[in-house]
Parts: sequence; C-alpha cells; structure tokens
Amino acid sequence: MTTGLSKVVGYETPNQPVSWNKRDLLIYAAGVGAKADDLNVVYELDKSFAAIPTYPVVLSFKGDSQELNLFASRMGKPPPGMPPVDLDKMLHGSQSIQILKDLPLASGPGWTWTTKYTGVVENKTGIILTAENLLLDPEKVVYAKLYSSFFYIGAKATGEKFSHVVAGPPQAKAIPEDRKADWSVQDQTSAEQAMVFRLSGDYNPLHIDPAIGKAAGFGGTILHGLSTFGFGARALIKAIGGGDPRSLKFFGVRFTSPVKPGDALETEAWEVGPGPEGTIEVAFVTKDLTSNKIVLGSGIAYIAKALQANL
Repeated sequence: MTTGLSKVVGYETPNQPVSWNKRDLLIYAAGVGAKADDLNVVYELDKSFAAIPTYPVVLSFKGDSQELNLFASRMGKPPPGMPPVDLDKMLHGSQSIQILKDLPLASGPGWTWTTKYTGVVENKTGIILTAENLLLDPEKVVYAKLYSSFFYIGAKATGEKFSHVVAGPPQAKAIPEDRKADWSVQDQTSAEQAMVFRLSGDYNPLHIDPAIGKAAGFGGTILHGLSTFGFGARALIKAIGGGDPRSLKFFGVRFTSPVKPGDALETEAWEVGPGPEGTIEVAFVTKDLTSNKIVLGSGIAYIAKALQANL
C-alpha cells in the first residue's frame, strides 16, 4: 500500500468549471462576518466595492452552479493510491491563498479550478493529503493559488510512517515572545453564522445538523473552518490594510480548534519582516474568546500596510 500512496503525489483531477456573481460576493461577506460599516464589501453600489480576497476558497464547493449540492459529491473521489476514507472523520487541516490578481466582481463563463495533489503523509493517527489549486480565467491566467490539507482520522495504508511532499505554501514565522501584538481585532460570530456561510457552497451537514455534530463529538454544530478563515482575513484587512480588500496578497493558517456559532474571536498580529512586492509579513493567531482556545494557528500573511493602520 505504500507503493499506492506514492501514486497520490502528482495526480491531477479533471478541471472544474467555476463561476460567481456580485450576489455570491455579498453572501460570502455576510458568511465571514462582515458588518454594516464594511460597505466596500457588503454594498454593491459603494464606489470602492470589491471582493473579499479569500472568496476563491469556496469555489471548489460551489462550482459553476447557483443550486444546492451534496457535500460528499463536491469532495470527489480519493486520488489513486488512497485507501477508503470516511468523510465523517475528515478534518480541514490547513488552508492558504495567494492572490495574484484582483478578482472581477462577476466571473462570466470560462473560469476553471484545477487540483493537483502535492503531498501525502501517513502517521499513526491517520493520513494527511495536501492539494494545490489554481483559479484560472478563460485565457488561463492564474488569479489565485491555494494549498489545502485534509486530515483523514484513522485512515491507514500500511500503518507505517510515510511522507512524500513536493510543494506547499510559505510557512509562518514564530510569534515574537518579547512584545505584545502590533494589532488586535475582536469580532463576534452570530448564532446563525454557519447557516449563512453554507450558502456560499459548503453544505456539509456537520455545520447545520446538531445531531451530526454531537455524533462527531463536538456537542452540536460547529462553524465552517473557512468561515473562521474569512474572519481572520477580515481582521487583518481592517487593522493593517486600512479596510482595503486589495491590500491582502497572501493568507495562510492551520485549523487548530473548532468554533461554535455565536463565539467571540480575537485576532492578534505581529509584523515580522518585509514581504514581497511592497507588503509586510505578518504572523498571527486567532483565538476563540468563548472557549479560550487558539482556532487559527501558524498564521502568515503578506499585506500592504496602510499609512495609518489601526492599532
């Protein structure tokens, strides 16, 4: 079976058509907690209206349809070489997005989503898959490059250690221990947060059916990790980028603990050096103030710093 796992890396799935419109951008903004004063992401007639740059993370779930979908069907089949997996024992381990070009407010036809597996790791607790995704316009220009990892708890190929990783995102620097955070942003999720976020395309029943959440050991429904991901991105855009969505060029995290709808969040960020193309590099964490647990760890971002970033 180790030979089978070695077939995973490099495997590419068929390209997937994707699309979006302004309404999708507004729904996503609500799903990641945008507030009434965030007019440039919640009001389509605002002169500075723009997409929240993390929006592409939902496109693999949404595809090119405005209709509901079955979560299992959106996840697709495991790549060749993988043993059978249980989607009820799958966790989103990490996610990153590099924004190469600003998203248009509506895609139009001809956009595609590509998936190539770039890493597989087996340890005593399960198997971790890492995939590289590209968002391409009709001319095959890359607008975003993403990496995501999923942890299949209890999955086994041989039961022995195995690791083959050929590509992945930049890794976060350590949080400075000798100084307080340069920026801190508190935010509040709503009791209905998962109900709103799922409308962007991730209809995993875990986030709407309390019985499934209890069976999975969470005591009820939990918020989508990608919604928490968006909360963290919004915090940095607000505090460091002066509220300009176009300021964020890279954003990556590990998902370290679930959030329950209604929990309060706090994102703390430290400037740790220069980033590419005039940005700064930021290390950050997002903490659930209700559970007192870190929910987004190993945070790394490249962001253009506003002249008067909020402290």
